[in-house]
Amino acid sequence: MMGIVNVTPDSFSDGGEFLDPDAALAHCHELVGAGADILDVGGESTRPGALSVDAEQERARVMPVLMRILDAQLPARVSIDTSKASVARAAIAAGASIVNDVSALRADPEMAEVLAEAGVECCLMHMLGQPRTMQDEPRYGDVVDDVKAFLEERLRFAVDAGIAEERIVLDPGIGFGKTVEHNLELLRRLDELLALGRPLLIGTSRKSFLGVLAARAHGAGEPLEPERRLAGTIASCVLALERGASIFRVHDVAPVREALAVAAATLRL
Repeated sequence: MMGIVNVTPDSFSDGGEFLDPDAALAHCHELVGAGADILDVGGESTRPGALSVDAEQERARVMPVLMRILDAQLPARVSIDTSKASVARAAIAAGASIVNDVSALRADPEMAEVLAEAGVECCLMHMLGQPRTMQDEPRYGDVVDDVKAFLEERLRFAVDAGIAEERIVLDPGIGFGKTVEHNLELLRRLDELLALGRPLLIGTSRKSFLGVLAARAHGAGEPLEPERRLAGTIASCVLALERGASIFRVHDVAPVREALAVAAATLRL
């Protein structure tokens, strides 16, 4: 279980709630108490339409929080959610052991070298375009085949750059340049990505496509608000577990963890 720690003013679900390091640390205590194995700290929103921030501003947001978490010696690994090599380098030096790069090493030419030298784990995610434009009429030939080909290429790139294959996790990027139907097709055929031979991380938590689907169920015209998307989050995570996902990036750790425990027992995983 990967608990989300957004140190941003503009994240779609909890933007601004954890900018204060004390509030962020208290949130991390809650996430770990609920069963989070990993704390994923990010200082730049990647919601649709989000604007980028420079490395200095991103470091200023995340480093005080990272230092508080690491000083507290919480029983969870710390991940830095960044696409900037300088931010990753600073976080790793402080004690982060995972880098979650939504650009899959494309945004910063120095990132692969930083990860290879540090020997940390990393997550490579598929995203169509950039956060600012990724939801502008996304199109694919076959979304699963296209995402699989992209992740295969980025996995090969990472290994060729010196990153140990066993330290790489892959993420199909639910909601990152995908329509509702694209997201559903990826979840439906998630098992096809297992052929890449790496663990799969799924991040459906409170995503907008769940709000759309919930609105349809209620006969509502507008997507349900992020805080009303827990049921959809649980359903999508359970389905992803059944199809082979092994890491779940969520806001609501306790209920998702309980649902996955029941599903795993039923499926005898």
